[in-house]
Amino acid sequence: MSKPSLPQGTRDFGPEVVRKRNYIISTIKAVFELYGFEPLETPAMENLDTLMGKYGEEGDKLIFKILNNGLSDPKNIEKATRAFEHILQGKNDKDLTERALKYDLTIPFARYVAMNYGQLTFPFKRYQVQPVWRADRPQKGRYREFYQCDADVVGSNSLLNEVELANIYTTAFKKLGIEVEIKINNRKILAALAEQCGGADKMTDITIAIDKLDKIGMEKVEAELAERGLDAEQIRTIRAYLEISGSNETKLAAVKMLFVNSTIGVKGIEELEFILQYQQSLDVDHLLSIDLTLARGLNYYTGTIFEVKAKNVQMGSIGGGGRYDDLTGLFGVPDVPGVGISFGVDRIYDVLEELKLFPKEVQKGARVLFFNLGQAESRKAFELMQQLRGNGIACELYHEQAKFDKQFKYAERKGIAFAVMVGSRELETGTCNVKNLTTGAQQSVRFDQLGDLKFEMFVV
Repeated sequence: MSKPSLPQGTRDFGPEVVRKRNYIISTIKAVFELYGFEPLETPAMENLDTLMGKYGEEGDKLIFKILNNGLSDPKNIEKATRAFEHILQGKNDKDLTERALKYDLTIPFARYVAMNYGQLTFPFKRYQVQPVWRADRPQKGRYREFYQCDADVVGSNSLLNEVELANIYTTAFKKLGIEVEIKINNRKILAALAEQCGGADKMTDITIAIDKLDKIGMEKVEAELAERGLDAEQIRTIRAYLEISGSNETKLAAVKMLFVNSTIGVKGIEELEFILQYQQSLDVDHLLSIDLTLARGLNYYTGTIFEVKAKNVQMGSIGGGGRYDDLTGLFGVPDVPGVGISFGVDRIYDVLEELKLFPKEVQKGARVLFFNLGQAESRKAFELMQQLRGNGIACELYHEQAKFDKQFKYAERKGIAFAVMVGSRELETGTCNVKNLTTGAQQSVRFDQLGDLKFEMFVV
């Protein structure tokens, strides 16, 4: 029998890790609720045509497709064989696969809004915390199965939504103790760049290439742009744009000069200025940084885009998002504006772990261990344990009668802070011995007073 293993890019999560992940998720959820967002869940799989063509050329390659069920039927096998030949030619075929694991939470959300448009109250503000899957190459901070925490607003053109989402990032990461830089740009500015480089049809080629700038550097970006058909003059224009640097004000002034005759470029600049001016009144503008190289290589973004990087740690983005003014139009419901952000739970976990920012109380499990010292004694211990549980104190009874040393070691391994011992003598006197396993202090407590004991504060 082969040794058990996991699919590459996936992980098991033990109790310690799950508690830490729950801390991250519950912190972010609390901020979402604070800002008036409502919870939503969608299925793990979607119809393939729901997902394909929504993430750009690079994203579509990373969609996990699911084989159709019923392939054991010989007739289906023949169809699947022919379909597989189409797949090898880079085509999709419903005889082989009709469904796929969801790549992100945004497209399924857009599908949900389109299907339930008549029943929703707009603007509709939802948050969603679920796993997604990507057929990516696993590496540090990048997995094939991972969780996303999204917050989106649909049905509103107001830039106040962008301001609120930026504040959600600020609030959540402050609560988590992570120092971050929130980078922003606007796809309308990138559209203006595409105009200067031959037209709107160049937009996808340009954004896909410059989205890789941090990973591959300027020279390779220029080489990719050339491969995508841009000429030397167009590439020089893009390079000049990407080399704009300085403060937010300096960058805005430079792009104003560059796109002074572009209606869409001026509009994008005005949107960035609105967000920055709002943030200045809240004294958090220092967290927002205009990054003109930020492209967010997904085709559906149309306005302001976000990316969050953690300071003091080598890690990719831990959050991102942007405006997508006609995403539901992909599903037959046009003209529904939207904007959203996402938190990368797995990368946030890695950052908190590396910087040692998890609070100690995150690992709070059972607080009290009742020793098992015999049949009659354990029955009484079980009765007392239920009283403590009724008071909200987490506790457990050792599963069998055993030597003191074995039960003490069990408590130590599980990080249990207190031991309660009820022996034959204690049954006669109606008392129990309570020991603080951290300090070694011990006291005798009457059965009817045990429920009043504040174990979190018990020090003798």
